[in-house]
Amino acid sequence: MGNISEKEELKKRRPPMQKGVVGRVIKMVFKFYPVRTTLILVGIIFNAAVSSIPSVFMQRIIGIIESAWQSGDWASVSGDVFSNVLTLGALYVLSLATAVLFNLMAAVVTQGTLMKLREKLFNNMQKLPIKYFDTNNHGDIMSVYTNDIDAIRQMISQSIPQLLVTLIVSLTIISIMLTFSLWLTLVVLAGVALMLFLTAKIGGGSAKFFVKQQKAIGKVEGYIEEIMNGQKVVKVFCHEEECKEAFDKINDQLYHDSRKANAYSNILGPIMNNMGNVLYVIVALVGGLFLLSGTGNVSLSGAAFSISIVVPFLNMTKQFAGNVGQVSFQINSVVMGIAGAQRIFELMDQKPETDEGYVTLVNAKEENGVISECEERTGMWAWKHPHENGTVTYTKLTGDVRLFDVDFGYDKNKTVLHNVTIYAEPGQKVAFVGATGAGKTTITNLINRFYDIADGKIRYDGININKIKKDDLRRSLGIVLQDTNLFTGTVMDNIRYGKLDATDEECISAAKLAGADDFITRLPEGYNTSLAGNGANLSQGQRQLLAIARAAVADPPVMILDEATSSIDTRTEAIVQRGMDALMHGRTVFVIAHRLSTVKNSDVIMVLEQGRIIERGDHDKLIAEKGQYYRLYTGAFELE
Repeated sequence: MGNISEKEELKKRRPPMQKGVVGRVIKMVFKFYPVRTTLILVGIIFNAAVSSIPSVFMQRIIGIIESAWQSGDWASVSGDVFSNVLTLGALYVLSLATAVLFNLMAAVVTQGTLMKLREKLFNNMQKLPIKYFDTNNHGDIMSVYTNDIDAIRQMISQSIPQLLVTLIVSLTIISIMLTFSLWLTLVVLAGVALMLFLTAKIGGGSAKFFVKQQKAIGKVEGYIEEIMNGQKVVKVFCHEEECKEAFDKINDQLYHDSRKANAYSNILGPIMNNMGNVLYVIVALVGGLFLLSGTGNVSLSGAAFSISIVVPFLNMTKQFAGNVGQVSFQINSVVMGIAGAQRIFELMDQKPETDEGYVTLVNAKEENGVISECEERTGMWAWKHPHENGTVTYTKLTGDVRLFDVDFGYDKNKTVLHNVTIYAEPGQKVAFVGATGAGKTTITNLINRFYDIADGKIRYDGININKIKKDDLRRSLGIVLQDTNLFTGTVMDNIRYGKLDATDEECISAAKLAGADDFITRLPEGYNTSLAGNGANLSQGQRQLLAIARAAVADPPVMILDEATSSIDTRTEAIVQRGMDALMHGRTVFVIAHRLSTVKNSDVIMVLEQGRIIERGDHDKLIAEKGQYYRLYTGAFELE
């Protein structure tokens, strides 16, 4: 029973093969390059047909020589032999020219398809919700762009064309065989049926493990990416040996799947080759017996058994068996391509982030108390709200954010926030404090609509945020995260990321406001210093200053600061705090902080515990109440 359960469990874990994957790949290629793909198809068909007809010319030439041998008239047949050889030679030259042309086009089609596929994958990935990246291994996603795309390349450029050639050659040869001899054709087909049976049996085992191999490659790359990002932590805690053991375990699984996949595929080739040789011998014996016994021939052409039938037939048998053997060689690439395509389509078919919003953010101006839309930047923004009756109203963007009885859980079965109500009036500084996991960052994720609430309402300037287009909503919010991400480029480029059309002067002003200008000007090339590897040549504090400058240049009416000064030393914090105060002036600001000294001057402080707001008020009020905030601020919480 134990073995049966283990097998059933393995079968359940086995990644299912999706139907129609190859068809979808072919449709995709035709969609990207309809004309070139059609020309390649015509070239493949022509070349396959040309490679199938030498036996016809061989039969003619042998028949002519046999006739001349019997009549003794060699002079009259030389011209016929020469014309057949010349015709065959001309076809081969034309076939060569065709092969060169369609292979050149095939290179364009293959690489162009991969380029467009990567573009489509990346564009679709940009539309996915944050939840997808929170729940999927980043290295595994990267593997789709590398290993799985490469598997598709092999399938498009080699496997599918070769299988098409095999099909056309096989059909052509069978047709020619039937015109020569029905009996010998049946012998060949019986042998080929056995070869196909072995191909399906052995190739099926190979396919199963090649699919698992693609999954294992993704896991290996995911683990490597994870350890590379956390290399400092690994070194600090001396976890090198544990990491090696964990990697060996994943790598061993990849080895196991790859070994079994290749073991099946490697034994298939020799079996097919030797089956072809055996079939060749059988056809030769049967043909010889038919010639010696004078057996009557049955064929479409009505020709009798003769050397001119048997010799070309042997050549066709070898060619036919070789083509069937080619199928076995392509099975690996086809299966890997299918496995890769399946993973690509899984990523491509992920549901994009939905956006049912219709209220947009526009530049506005106000004259005589009437707000209207304008093209130029005025420093004033408004919400453009179209109504069902065709009218449009404009609401000035002031930064009034309110949450009413909000419930939320990352998992439907586990609620993280319970009945959260918050009023953030324009220009107020609202701080969230509490233990790790209390729900502070979750609230800001809901305001950004990285996740949607399960119950309750969130209103922005009186508008339900579900009605606001996500891009416009996020454009009105500036955010500085605890974990800073810098991109490859100059310091100036990274600051400008907050507002792509910002001038150099605006970027420098934002850096000065954030307190980053001092260290930037001391860099080797100042604002033109190149950054790479997430700004690895900068300290954590310097990276965070750039993130604050990036938010400052965006100049949004609402700011979210999630542990924005957590990686800055006390001296630098004082500099940044002055810049932050200037940045926050006149804006609605949500601050998440563990350093309670940074939230003392907040208008409202919310104390969260296990997803509930248990205290609210300003610093003096909460200290006077001597509740949770008092214990956190005085250190009594840590003493407890």
